[in-house]
Amino acid sequence: MDNETLLAQVTDKAQLWLSGNYDEETKKEVRQMLQNEDKRQLIDAFYRDLEFGTGGLRGIMGAGSNRMNIYTVGAATQGLSNYLLQEFAELEQIKVVIGHDCRNNSRKFAEISADIFTANGIKVFLFEDLRPTPEVSYAIRKLGCQSGIMLTASHNPKEYNGYKAYWEDGAQVLGPHDKNIIAEVNRISSIEEIKFNGNKELIEIIGKDMDKAFIDKVKSFVLSPQAIENQKELKIVYTPIHGTGIKLIPDALKAIGFTNVINVPEQDVISGDFPTVISPNPEEPAALDLAIKRGIETEADVVLATDPDADRIGAAIRDDEGSFRLVNGNQIMLILIYYLMTRRKEYGLLKGKEFIVKTIVTSELVKKIADKMGIEMFDCYTGFKWIADVIRKNEGVKKYIGGGEESYGFLADDFVRDKDSVSACTLFAEVAAWAKDNGKTLYQLLQDIYVEYGYSKEAGISLVRKGKEGADEIEAMMKNFRANPMKELAGSPVILSKDFVKLESVDYVKEEVTTLEMPTTSNVLQYFTEDGTKVSIRPSGTEPKIKFYIEVQSSPISSREEILQAEAQADEKINAIKEFFGI
Repeated sequence: MDNETLLAQVTDKAQLWLSGNYDEETKKEVRQMLQNEDKRQLIDAFYRDLEFGTGGLRGIMGAGSNRMNIYTVGAATQGLSNYLLQEFAELEQIKVVIGHDCRNNSRKFAEISADIFTANGIKVFLFEDLRPTPEVSYAIRKLGCQSGIMLTASHNPKEYNGYKAYWEDGAQVLGPHDKNIIAEVNRISSIEEIKFNGNKELIEIIGKDMDKAFIDKVKSFVLSPQAIENQKELKIVYTPIHGTGIKLIPDALKAIGFTNVINVPEQDVISGDFPTVISPNPEEPAALDLAIKRGIETEADVVLATDPDADRIGAAIRDDEGSFRLVNGNQIMLILIYYLMTRRKEYGLLKGKEFIVKTIVTSELVKKIADKMGIEMFDCYTGFKWIADVIRKNEGVKKYIGGGEESYGFLADDFVRDKDSVSACTLFAEVAAWAKDNGKTLYQLLQDIYVEYGYSKEAGISLVRKGKEGADEIEAMMKNFRANPMKELAGSPVILSKDFVKLESVDYVKEEVTTLEMPTTSNVLQYFTEDGTKVSIRPSGTEPKIKFYIEVQSSPISSREEILQAEAQADEKINAIKEFFGI
């Protein structure tokens, strides 16, 4: 589509907002965009409607069909209501849970959504205040609800907000429901079709009782109570980074037996402006700066952090010199999954039906550990809804014991069906206590995993490309990669490639093509080399980014002392790959 045609289309769309029954503040914002000589803001606000991706509905707040506002949220909620009324027509009372994080407008969006649901005759359990995403997932299951929503943009910058839609199993909505909901949303042609006038009698406020039930559940999964008792004074610094984790995580850590939980006062302030960080994302090293500073001041053993909706966990541990080292998402996964499998094996709890789940871009070292332990591992797409999908398909037949992804998400048990930093934080602290009880630091435990299973190092690079121009550029990059497949990476020949759009795997050694067994297609490319390197390329489903995931393996090592050399070799290989891609 040429620029003139596009501009004409978005202008017509914007004019409809001026003539429609929208509030005056929204109309004023639209007028300003129409009057601006630079039409990029107008185009970005109206060139499409917000769509459900790997994390649901997510966008920049403001006026427009491609923005998060009371009307796009309202249309999503009305569409979801219409679909629920169809799918569960036989029920006397359809029920949903609504939660929200600390972001600007999150409470407003939550209350408006509650009004719309109840105007459609749907009962709402609305949390009294901000709560973690995993608690919303838990509440859906505990209260026997058919759906639920969480107003959050997770770890995105402050200008964003979002809307996660959940189904009756407590997992984010998957196909065919996601497409069907979008279809219902798209059928709404005017805001007059959105029922904003709610029925307060159908709204039930929930809070403290659900908190207690959730924490009790977390307590029930502790595997090393004696180690926690022995190390109960372990110094744990925790920061919610201005978000919802403050509501549950300190209490959960204390509930399982830790007595020395240290806060970061500046970041206990709940704020959607995230005043102490550029980005409230525990993947970003700077987000943990204040917590690490606090850890140094208090001589803490471990530092923990969570993102605004408390589904992602960040961590820093002491190295052999006593300095804090950040632990990446793959390493968090390795530590937690190793512990869960090892302790279950020690207790004789492994019955041959256990399984774990990781995403396709997460470290292959996880599979090595699972294979050696005799535990089945499933690979799935990025996004925790896919991990939940694997859990659902194996429910009652096999036992899920843990799973996660490189993007700092982990789920220790299946009572929640989304990534859960509440139980991940308590579990991480438990592993720290267990390691200390066995004469090791967490850093030494991680090193020992590398010695036993092989050293690998990962690097994630995200190229940000905003707006429609950015989306077009990302699309062009993926087309180019498909048209010109890699032959080698860092001097090692590519022996296997996977294209999840075609659901096709090409083995260049055997010269054979096989079908990838996945539930649907996904815009992901993967390359595997002779020396164990894996490179994955995928556009983000929730942000204007294209992501490169690099994993390299070293030659076998036999002691902790060899890790530094292995790391140097890995860095050299990673830099060569980055140079190849120009990233």
